[in-house]
Amino acid sequence: MKKRRLGRTGLQISEIGYGAWGIGGSEWMGAQDDESLRALRRALDLGVNFIDTALAYGRGHSEELVGRAVREHGGEIVVATKVFPKNLTWPAREGVPVSEVFPAEHVTRCCEKSLKNLATDRIDLLQLHVWRDEWLAEDGWRNALQALQAAGKVRFVGISVNDHAPQTAVKAVSSGLFDSAQVIYNIFDPTPADALLPACLKHDIGVLARVPLDEGGLTGMIRPDSVFPEGDFRNDYFAGDRRAQVFERTERLRALMGSEAETVAELALRFCLSHEAVTTVIPGMRRIATAEANAAISDGRRLSPALLEKLEAFAWPRNFYA
Repeated sequence: MKKRRLGRTGLQISEIGYGAWGIGGSEWMGAQDDESLRALRRALDLGVNFIDTALAYGRGHSEELVGRAVREHGGEIVVATKVFPKNLTWPAREGVPVSEVFPAEHVTRCCEKSLKNLATDRIDLLQLHVWRDEWLAEDGWRNALQALQAAGKVRFVGISVNDHAPQTAVKAVSSGLFDSAQVIYNIFDPTPADALLPACLKHDIGVLARVPLDEGGLTGMIRPDSVFPEGDFRNDYFAGDRRAQVFERTERLRALMGSEAETVAELALRFCLSHEAVTTVIPGMRRIATAEANAAISDGRRLSPALLEKLEAFAWPRNFYA
């Protein structure tokens, strides 16, 4: 497993990380704890040493499973988690004061809950689960994060950038206040490369590329007649004719398969890892076979400039909140 430096933290983390949203048991329906733990253990055995979870994933259940797997493994695993917005609003809305989203006492309380769920005395990377640059001038959250670091309960701090809105965090990564930025970055949404990723490079900020497979859209498995379990968020994400639209696009991507990538999923993950600013990609891996396939992609190869140029035509702006 190849590793990359997480910005100025100096941490060496696997370029294939483990995204633990899907094992929380809510929104992504159908996860079974035994199967999830087997997949997570297999990923760790294959060299994955970075796990991204959140207090909001299954109301702490994802954190509990992650903590269990990390303790059993016994190796040096870097665990990141997140403070959910107090107003329970994703993405953060313009004009809402940070006092309603991340008041100091809420940040501290969430950190304590995460420490308990993970059964640890220190969190490697604590992230704010949403962000808007207008909050930089407001107080509360900053003092709370700094106090948690001073107390030794948190090593490094970061932000999770609003969905499909990388422009709302460029000032944050330039501020010197955060060590990492987690952002949606994939073939369909390459917009972080316009300003956010260059800013992260300039200021030595680690980048966690989330949703690299477009919530399953870039696995090549979504078809016009795909059915998701009741209560699964993908019923909304792929609502209307989006299943058919995804299928049409992934079928065109298959035409690019060859020596550089054998599957749509491999192409999607290699796309993310081909940007020099990206530290790690964090796809979900609820099955052993998925963990093995993803881990095998970590071989140091990047996509050629010619193929990357062809992928520019697949950018797909969508309004998920209409």
